[in-house]
Amino acid sequence: MIVTAGISLFLLTCFSYQIALANEPKRVMLLHSFGQDFKPWSEYGTTIRSELRRQSPWPLDIIDHPLVSARSAGDDTDAPFVEYLRTLFAKRPLDLIISVGAPAAAFVQRHRHQLFTNTPMILTAVDERRVGLSSLTANDAVVPVRIDYFSAIKNILQVLPDTDHVTIVVGTSPIEAFWKEAIAKEIAPLESRVEFSWTNELSFEQLLKKAASLPPRSAIFWELMIVDAAGVVHEGGAPLAKLHAAANAPIFSYDESFFGREIVGGPMLLVKDTSRETAAVAVRILGGERAGDIKTTPIQFSTPRFDWRELSRWGISEARLPPGSEIYFREPTVWEKYRWQIITVVLVFLLQAALITGLLYEHRRRRNAEVEARRRMAELAHMNRHATAGELSASIAHELNQPLGAILNNTEIAELLLGSASPPNLDEIREILAEIKRDDQRASEVIKRLRSLLTKAEAQAEEIDLNDTVREVFGFLSAQAASRNVALNSIFPAQVVRVIGDRIQLQQVILNLVVNGIDAMAETTARERRIVSRTVLVNGVAEVSIADCGPGIPSDELPHLFKPFFTTKEDGMGMGLSIARTIVEAHGGKISAGNQIDGGAIFRISLPVAKEH
Repeated sequence: MIVTAGISLFLLTCFSYQIALANEPKRVMLLHSFGQDFKPWSEYGTTIRSELRRQSPWPLDIIDHPLVSARSAGDDTDAPFVEYLRTLFAKRPLDLIISVGAPAAAFVQRHRHQLFTNTPMILTAVDERRVGLSSLTANDAVVPVRIDYFSAIKNILQVLPDTDHVTIVVGTSPIEAFWKEAIAKEIAPLESRVEFSWTNELSFEQLLKKAASLPPRSAIFWELMIVDAAGVVHEGGAPLAKLHAAANAPIFSYDESFFGREIVGGPMLLVKDTSRETAAVAVRILGGERAGDIKTTPIQFSTPRFDWRELSRWGISEARLPPGSEIYFREPTVWEKYRWQIITVVLVFLLQAALITGLLYEHRRRRNAEVEARRRMAELAHMNRHATAGELSASIAHELNQPLGAILNNTEIAELLLGSASPPNLDEIREILAEIKRDDQRASEVIKRLRSLLTKAEAQAEEIDLNDTVREVFGFLSAQAASRNVALNSIFPAQVVRVIGDRIQLQQVILNLVVNGIDAMAETTARERRIVSRTVLVNGVAEVSIADCGPGIPSDELPHLFKPFFTTKEDGMGMGLSIARTIVEAHGGKISAGNQIDGGAIFRISLPVAKEH
């Protein structure tokens, strides 16, 4: 019984130990070429990490380490880093090492005998030409790629057949020096057609100057720019972005990690292809397979892909692209982008057009009826005035006879005075002439009143106080403004400002501007919300300004602000300001809009001042 119990305890302990091992995370180190922010390997590192977590059935402890020593040549810089890694993982060995990129692959192969000989290793995102096959051990697996530089340059000549000069961007680090020589050999057959230049002897600033002044029919091929001739290290996407901003020629490359902003396109290595294959191999190794037994085919260029924005920028015809090319970032047409909105708007307009047509028809009938009614009423009024004039003919004749009779009498007296023997009294003659003039004016006034009675007179606009007009509008809107936390302030001059016009129409204009200002400040929280009205007199012109504290009016919208159907509101019809301008101009004035220096929009209405009596 004691022996049986001991065996059971031993088995239980072993089983518990196996469970503990199964639940312990697999320790994986990603060794990055140069660092985690150096393209293209940074993109591969990020995607491999994601794929590992997606494919692995076990929990993973992924550790990242940059290979800083790859920026310079020589093994003397490797030793401290090798010793650091050995010390760091001496007590807790790694389950797998993944080197990302050719510099990392070269490093681990140089020091394989020092770096955990029994630890499985994967060399990935590395061209097969950069792998020392003779140095591989039974614990090493490779996920290689194949970069076809000849095809990449041929792609440039296909999409830009007039190209006669290609600048190949490459730096001075050991890997860049390797690829300069490799690329030169591979594209040598094209030298009879194209002139090639290199940038490995230029600082990055010199490179930018050169790229800005390339001759016509030039292209740029981006390989790498890790370390320039001045010894400056460049990481991330900044170098390529700066080159794109300065270059006067299109830029091409072969790796997807550079695609999406600065690169025209072409056949490319896809990051996801290499990352997915690397993660699959890693899972097999972590599951117990021997790394040296896993063989993978080199990953080659995928279907060509192009950036529509760069094609448009450089005038590259889609007809010149390789068959089956994929075009990315194409801007949709207005119809593609707003199809349902356009259909909805068209239907609404058709419905509105039908309603408006019916309303116009009814309006025309009503207007014709009103015109006919006014015409008949005017005729009746005119006839009535003629009848009145007939009834008053005796009085009119009497009013005319009095001044005419007085004129006749004064004329006869003047003749008698002039015909007398003695010299005429000139003062009496002047008095008689003054009376004749006065009586003539009395007769003229009678005739004018008669003519006014018998003719039609047009209605005249009234003289109004512009200050009172503004006050009434602000008083009307005070409750609405208070509910939306908007203060209404008015500034008036000491004197009364009078204009000729329709009070209701001018109030409509001011009301429209104030409501627009309140709406513009709906989202304003940074400062006090207020609308300020100011009335001033300048050189015989009355001006009313309405200013708010909103975001202001974009400069590109100012020229269109008063056009019919132009609106900055989501639910606006675009008619308010157009009607306001019509009303103001009908009053002989002007309306304008602008932005204040300290923020907010300001509208100004100018009207001619009423003449003083």
